[in-house]
Amino acid sequence: MSMPPLASGPEGSDALRPLLATVLDALDAGARSRGGPLPAGGPHTVAAHVREALGDPLPEHGDPDALHTLVRTLAAGAADPAHPLCAAHLHCPPLAVATAADLAVSALNPSLDSWDQAPAASELETLLTQALAAEIYGHPNPAPPTGPTPAPKGPTPTLNDLTAPTTRRRPATVPTPPADALVTTGGTEANHLALLLARETHGPALRLVCGANAHHSLPRAAWLLGLPEPVILPTPTGVLDPATLHHTLTTRPGPHLVAATAGTTDAGLIDPLPALAALCHTHGARLHIDAAYGGGLLFSDRRRSLLTGLEAAHTVTLDLHKLGWQPVAAGLLAVRDPHDLTALHHHADYLNADDDTEAGLPDLLGRSLRTTRRPDALKIAVTLKTLGRSGLGALVDRVCDHARQLADLITAHPGLELHAPPTLSTVLFRPAHATDNAVADIRRRLLIHGHAVLGRARLDGRLWLKTTLLNPHTRPADLTALLRLVEGNTPA
Repeated sequence: MSMPPLASGPEGSDALRPLLATVLDALDAGARSRGGPLPAGGPHTVAAHVREALGDPLPEHGDPDALHTLVRTLAAGAADPAHPLCAAHLHCPPLAVATAADLAVSALNPSLDSWDQAPAASELETLLTQALAAEIYGHPNPAPPTGPTPAPKGPTPTLNDLTAPTTRRRPATVPTPPADALVTTGGTEANHLALLLARETHGPALRLVCGANAHHSLPRAAWLLGLPEPVILPTPTGVLDPATLHHTLTTRPGPHLVAATAGTTDAGLIDPLPALAALCHTHGARLHIDAAYGGGLLFSDRRRSLLTGLEAAHTVTLDLHKLGWQPVAAGLLAVRDPHDLTALHHHADYLNADDDTEAGLPDLLGRSLRTTRRPDALKIAVTLKTLGRSGLGALVDRVCDHARQLADLITAHPGLELHAPPTLSTVLFRPAHATDNAVADIRRRLLIHGHAVLGRARLDGRLWLKTTLLNPHTRPADLTALLRLVEGNTPA
């Protein structure tokens, strides 16, 4: 039996070329077989096709056609985010250049738990995370006063008055080191780390305060970390109300971690960040902003102002496999005060021995709670370097413009009801006068027949169809076709 070839090394490229051709052919064949945004027939039909293609998952003898067979089956049974009628979730179609970069990572297989496993990748990640942290926080300023800030006399403070309350005290003459960021698997891990760093800074009595519009990972992280029961504030308008937050911070004992959202999962709304940041400053509360969705606006000159206040947060979640067009995973947690990251320091002699560190080998183990960790920074760096700020910002603007075009079509349609003008690229609508059961049935019918992938969101006590437009290649005709499908599946 001949030894199977490896993906890297002297012969790696030659071994990969024919296999990549096989994969590309299988992807194409699967897409043609599917013929739409997702396979028709529903879960049972898809499961039957997968079982048939896989057969015995651990056969006695190998099948040389397995790569083509299984990739084709996966593509035929995929919900393809590159199809303009696949618009349910924050599930973007990845850019070809980012996907190609991700292939290089898979072939080289570096692991970012020690420098000797990923020499170049570790430096690339350092440069990328510093650049993205600076994009959020700007250049370092002199260290702000520390400790809870007493409520000021006179008017409510503005963003220009904001400081960084923390329990650690350093002389005010010592400059703040540059902000930093960690690469994560996505928003959920980033939010978890944000709560962990806050707990280690402020103690186990720290209480999370967030809106009902916040991502489910935040209260879940509080539970996983053993924090007190979170305070979940109602958000009847879809965003966190400053007056409600002020009352809570005034009447509930602290310390508090306030989690605001820049791009809610259901409607793509942005909390009033400047007002919330000012309240956190006044009450000495720590602020985390979950910008997993909306953080992509940083690259848009037209829409960046919607994120005013982001720089006031102690920590920020950013997720570039949403409005960044990266293959999963591509998350980050930005940290304004890099001293907070000392809580993650961990020692394992075989990975970060003291004498190695003293000799100049970088210590990477404190950059994540994970040990084995692939360099997801490469595809992000390749994308930013290839497209530049203007190129990525143009993609952000394009999908947000698509959302406004769809909203205009809905508003002009006598049989459809728009929830509200879109803030990002999410549009909520429903057939006028339809029941919630009818709305749910329309969505499932489109899924089962393979015609369209729409999401669902419950707001204002009603169920809405949700479109999340992340495909920059979507055309006006695609938006019209989507509404016709909904109209055609609405009960008379």
